[in-house]
Amino acid sequence: MPLRGVLGSAQTRSSNAGGAGNARPAALGSRRGRNQPRRRLRRGVPRRSPGRRRAASTTAAATAGPASVPGAGAGRSPERRDVMLDHVIKGATVVDGTGAPARVADLGIRDGRIVAIGTVTEEARTTEDATGLVLTPGFIDPHTHYDAQLFWDPYATPSMNHGVTTVAGGNCGFTLAPLNPARPEDADYTRRMMSKVEGMALAALEEGVDWTWSTFGEYLDALDGRIAVNAGFMVGHCALRRHVMGEDAVGGKPTPEQLQQMLDLLHDAMNAGAWGLSTTQSSTHSDGDGAPVASRHADPAELLALSKAVSEHEGTQLEAIVAGCLDQFSDEEIDLFVEMSAAAGRPLNWNVLTIDASVPERVPRQLIPSERARKAGGRIVALTMPILTPMNMSLGTFCALNLIPGWGEVLNLPVPERITKLRDPDVRAEMLRRADSKEAGVFRRLANFGRYVIGDTYSKENEGLSGRVVNDIAAERGQDAFQCLVEICANDELRTVLWPMPTDNDPATWALRAETWQHEDVMLGGSDAGAHLDRMCGAPYTTRFLGDCLRGRKLMPLEQAVRMLTDDPAQLFGLRERGRIAEGYHADLVLFDPERIEAGPATLVHDLPGDSPRLDSRAIGIVSVRVNGVETIRDDEVTGAVPGIVLRSGRDTRTVSTR
Repeated sequence: MPLRGVLGSAQTRSSNAGGAGNARPAALGSRRGRNQPRRRLRRGVPRRSPGRRRAASTTAAATAGPASVPGAGAGRSPERRDVMLDHVIKGATVVDGTGAPARVADLGIRDGRIVAIGTVTEEARTTEDATGLVLTPGFIDPHTHYDAQLFWDPYATPSMNHGVTTVAGGNCGFTLAPLNPARPEDADYTRRMMSKVEGMALAALEEGVDWTWSTFGEYLDALDGRIAVNAGFMVGHCALRRHVMGEDAVGGKPTPEQLQQMLDLLHDAMNAGAWGLSTTQSSTHSDGDGAPVASRHADPAELLALSKAVSEHEGTQLEAIVAGCLDQFSDEEIDLFVEMSAAAGRPLNWNVLTIDASVPERVPRQLIPSERARKAGGRIVALTMPILTPMNMSLGTFCALNLIPGWGEVLNLPVPERITKLRDPDVRAEMLRRADSKEAGVFRRLANFGRYVIGDTYSKENEGLSGRVVNDIAAERGQDAFQCLVEICANDELRTVLWPMPTDNDPATWALRAETWQHEDVMLGGSDAGAHLDRMCGAPYTTRFLGDCLRGRKLMPLEQAVRMLTDDPAQLFGLRERGRIAEGYHADLVLFDPERIEAGPATLVHDLPGDSPRLDSRAIGIVSVRVNGVETIRDDEVTGAVPGIVLRSGRDTRTVSTR
């Protein structure tokens, strides 16, 4: 029977919101209930949402004692504890992650694993009726920057709310470890770099993270036992360079002895569980001082030596960024990617493949490294997003506009000088020329200022402009679009929020996306969740994509869409017993209403340490999320459980060899 034929009206029937098998305490912070004000996430302050609903269990066993520890409860024999299921989900439409047709089945969980699928008659501590709901594996986000946020927000919001149960961090060459204990100032350098290059609020990095580790293993240990999602981390090339070379990491070349020290640090990190090496050569990546980040000064020999080291460890990967990732690779960049993957004998993934039918030559060019890598004994995978990511811009803060060639020279000036320059017609004309040049690459699409929508405004002169399109305002005022936008922003001392309307939302581009997604070396992901917090909100790509597949453009059958969010990244990273609904697999699960699944609009909230802002999005139609069998989300609300684990290479990942 077709999937839509087996899906009835969906309701939440019954559940123990805490979930059986949760042996860990409530963790830090809490996500608001539907009618509650947002509660600030504070490190070290256990907090529960007072409005969290706990539905009654349908089994008498659940009333016999605490359900937070497997087998706990008065009057229950050890033998009975061994055989009783922790939780049963009844009558769900199971989409198992393999691409197989959906089927209606029960699912039984014990000790964090899936132990029964089909008709489950065993007694369980808790059960819930999931008739009309879809049950899938937990979603896996292959490109996040939750390295810092997990310390003040162990729930990885909003990703976990949108069904993500496993995140890959430590990307783009940037990690919080290792730190050289002989140079305490390196922590401050790292904070300022992360604030600049990844858009993390400096106050949140200062107030929300302890910074008490030195080695990469100590960093992983600091997260172990206190997170709600499963998380694996690459080790960043920039951190390796800074640890060994200090200030010389920016601008310098390592001596043979220093390169060996970097290799030793990388080996130590992978021995402790790092997933491999991440690095960047991107021209858009600068540190807190505005200088190119450390890894941008590495030559190919250094990168290949580090890649070779990755080959010596089980369950490892490469992740790399170069300037051409934003538009089209140079021949030298293609050579570098192919040689790195071949040297490691491991997959290399990069972020992000931008698909636009108006630039038809881009996708074929960006997939040349994948074709060449297979012949050379490597594998290169391009990440791409299946949605248009909500973004905001500003002439007053660092954003993508600063990355347009030549624009940083103006936008980095003090605000009064910046306004004076922006009001100069000659300066504006030169900025527009640079923005429309070939060297601007993918940023060319940001230069159509007439298609910007005005967001929040802060002055009397701009009252009534929020939500209006710049072209319409400019026509009323007899101005060109960029001049009009500059004057609006100047009235707000450049604090005006700007929302660019997407230029790649046409049917031809969506058709090209659907075609590109079928390529064996293209994978969905690239959310950057945990980074660029006040400028973009990529975390909800999972629910928005599924909603589009079910009720929107319907570019993919649901079964295939789920596989792309679950088993595909699990196979790339070699995750052991994750990414599918199968007996013996970890019970990372998402239960959702197919008639409602969607992501709410991105809204700016102030809930980070230091009252810093971020963009957030509500999850619509997600009924329940389970991590290792324990419920972490019920109806878009955090339960307080922290059952996630730090996924360590070798132990939790197997080698995905390319040779």
